[in-house]
Amino acid sequence: MAEVQAKLQSLSEDYTKLQQELQAAVQSRQKLEAQKQENSNVQKEFERLKDGENIYKLVGPVLLKQDKVEAESTVNGRLEFIGKELERTEDQIKEIQEKIEKKKGEIIQAQAGLQAGGGAPGKVAAKG
Repeated sequence: MAEVQAKLQSLSEDYTKLQQELQAAVQSRQKLEAQKQENSNVQKEFERLKDGENIYKLVGPVLLKQDKVEAESTVNGRLEFIGKELERTEDQIKEIQEKIEKKKGEIIQAQAGLQAGGGAPGKVAAKG
C-alpha cells in the first residue's frame, strides 16, 4: 500500500511539472503573438510610406537612418522566424497536453489501485 502511495506521489509531482511546462509554453506563445502583431504593424506602416520618406532604426540611444528595402527585409525575416517559432510552440503545447492527459490517466489508475487495496477489493474490481 505504501508502494502505491509513493507511486501516486511521484505521478502527482510529474503532473505538476508538466502543468508548469505547459504554462511556460503558453507564455512563450503569448510573447511570440505580441511580437508578431508588433512586426505586422511595422509592415503595415511600411506600406503607407511614400517614396523618399525616411526610415530610422533605434540602435541603443541613437536613431540610424535605414534603407527601406533593408528595413522591409528585416521585418519580413522576423515575421517568418516568429511564424516558425509559433508553429514549434504550438506543437510543444499539444505534446505537453497529451502527456498531461496520459499522466492524469495514470493517476486515476493509481488512485483506483489505492482504493482497491484499502477498501473492498471485490466492489472496486467489479466497477472497473
